[in-house]
Amino acid sequence: MVVGFNHNVMYKGEVFHVQTEDSGIANPHIVTLIYREGTIIAARKTSYADIIKVDNLERVVEELMKEQHKGMLRRLKNGEFDAKAFPPSRIAPAAQPAPKPALAPQPASVAPPKPPTKPQEKPSSLDDVILDFLLTDDK
Repeated sequence: MVVGFNHNVMYKGEVFHVQTEDSGIANPHIVTLIYREGTIIAARKTSYADIIKVDNLERVVEELMKEQHKGMLRRLKNGEFDAKAFPPSRIAPAAQPAPKPALAPQPASVAPPKPPTKPQEKPSSLDDVILDFLLTDDK
């Protein structure tokens, strides 16, 4: 029997942990949690008590778990949990910062600073590849 699924995925520059578990026949629930920095930002709990006597229960529960896990990954990627995952700062804005002091003119022999270079686009991470695979419909 599959105990659960766990994936760390990168979304908007942050790592999210998505965990789906089966509570077992004694407590027939599938629970999926999404964590950011150790805090639960989303949860879904589904009962399968109504199908406990079905043939091949193990396989049916595994499919239910997989679909729920993928569904929560899709919801994360679609931005459904952004308000909870990226709350606005709760700190009141401080007084206006002091203006930066003017830079002293540099001697002509000093080369001007180079403009920042545009960061190179990173190839897909393994997390991105796994997430894309999980979100691709099998149909």
